[in-house]
Amino acid sequence: MSVSLLSRNVARKLLLIQLLVVFISGTLFSLKDPFWGVSAACGGMAVFLPNMLFMIFAWRHQAHTPVKGRMAWSFALGEAFKVLATFVLLVVALAVFKAVFLPLIVTWVSVLVVQILAPAVINNKG
Repeated sequence: MSVSLLSRNVARKLLLIQLLVVFISGTLFSLKDPFWGVSAACGGMAVFLPNMLFMIFAWRHQAHTPVKGRMAWSFALGEAFKVLATFVLLVVALAVFKAVFLPLIVTWVSVLVVQILAPAVINNKG
């Protein structure tokens, strides 16, 4: 199996696990109040959506053979976009939709923890 195919499989598994965490957290917070569940989903999506866009961007540019310096800049710009998109989504959830802060932040942190820990677990099992 090629390295690019292996990294795609790991990325897909990571996205699936993150989506699962968003769904589970949203469901559990919905038991208290449905709006808490929506707030939790907003917090999780603030991490999931930028990650998904970044991975799609990375997959599209993986086919090209970039120049060494260009690859670093491309990655840095992608990460900067991810952070900016996450910030914008959190602001929209809190300011526009008036999301409840606690479930939003708990789910946001949970999905971030999954983003950090899941690749190590997936790589050790794979």
